Amino acid sequence: SISAAERKTMTRVTTSLFFLCFLCLSVFVTAAETEGPLKPHLGQPQLELQQVFKGERFGNIVVTIKGTVLATWGTSHVRACRSEDGGKTWGKEIVIAKPGFQCGGLTVDETTGNIWAFVEERHPPAPLHVYRSQDDGKSWQEVSVKIHPDSKGNMPSMHMNEHGITLRHGKHKGRLIRPARFYAGKNERARWPQHYTNAIYSDDGGATWKTSDPFPANGTGEATIAELSDGTLYYNSRRHWAPEGKNPRRRWTATSTDGGHTWKDLTFCKILPD
Repeated sequence: SISAAERKTMTRVTTSLFFLCFLCLSVFVTAAETEGPLKPHLGQPQLELQQVFKGERFGNIVVTIKGTVLATWGTSHVRACRSEDGGKTWGKEIVIAKPGFQCGGLTVDETTGNIWAFVEERHPPAPLHVYRSQDDGKSWQEVSVKIHPDSKGNMPSMHMNEHGITLRHGKHKGRLIRPARFYAGKNERARWPQHYTNAIYSDDGGATWKTSDPFPANGTGEATIAELSDGTLYYNSRRHWAPEGKNPRRRWTATSTDGGHTWKDLTFCKILPD
């Protein structure tokens, strides 16, 4: 026979196992909803080339939380094409902004599903406009957002920086962040020593954006950000200019442990020629 104490222990164990299974199922469902279907992106590795757009520059690709592949480009106006089968076929062109200049790529909010497009009126420095899609990239509306200057008082440009990401780890989970840069006037070689990259980030779903401290190297531009599994942010930037004796034709890296507000551990990335 089983004693009352043993029955009580068995009940606790059964309840704990049930809760654990429920928690695992919840995490699985949440992850599946966040990631979108994997099936269109699986299969044997192969190289296939197809033309998605022509005539203008600055193409970029993101994947929405529904698994849609979204390609954007444009220098006279910014357009998008959607693919719901992992890039095998593409729908008709969708105009995001006209006129407009592609600013490197989109930012997918993995919390809400919203997609953000930063569009400048022409090659920077130029006025910036922000567009949002709430239907998986099918339609776009211009919205008003607040972007704060960096610690030097400079407003960021989005031009030729990679698409943004949603942070998934740590206390800044859910933060939207994308690389940005400061243009010290027009893109003149004499001004390159004053250029630097940074990042903008939002903790309220894109309504307001703060600008990070500058990347710890001047002359930088055209950057990308990735989140590591421990929540550290990895920043990789092109360098157009370097002080006398330093090689400007390589990429430079840094990291952040505060969600992209400050950058440290500047490293000359010898393995990536540029």
